[in-house]
Amino acid sequence: MSDTKNGTNGASEAVKPEAQQPIQAKIVSQYIKDLSFENPNVHKLLAGAGEQPNLQIEVNVSGKRVEGDLYESCINFKATAVNNIATIYVLETVYAGLFKIETIPEQALEPFLLISGPTMIFPFLRRLVADVTREGGYPPLLLDPIDFGGLYFRRLQERNKTATANA
Repeated sequence: MSDTKNGTNGASEAVKPEAQQPIQAKIVSQYIKDLSFENPNVHKLLAGAGEQPNLQIEVNVSGKRVEGDLYESCINFKATAVNNIATIYVLETVYAGLFKIETIPEQALEPFLLISGPTMIFPFLRRLVADVTREGGYPPLLLDPIDFGGLYFRRLQERNKTATANA
């Protein structure tokens, strides 16, 4: 049995999708935009260590166009360690990467700045956090990997719920 369509005698023609250029991005620079380490109750803690600390971590990401094809992705990080005696330490930092992005579809820009950019600079933030807490006199805070894609999609869901509620 043979199929004949449009006079091609059964030969199929490959449909070529529009050629998409791959996203071309490179890290131009990484830097600390803001860094604060507070050790507010060291004297109280020297008298007695108290219970094991409770650690609260907050992570947020942001991105923006700096100029032309230069974009910035930032990770806003805050860690607060407290126990039954007092606040042990508070570490706040904004770590950023400057990216040169030459070819990217407009709809892919936000996900790149809020997922891919932070994923690329996270190992350096992780080392910074470990070094600062260790130099502050405490065991290094070793961060587990962060799912920036999951954070992004939760943010989209929250944005959609807010838009639906306001409609």
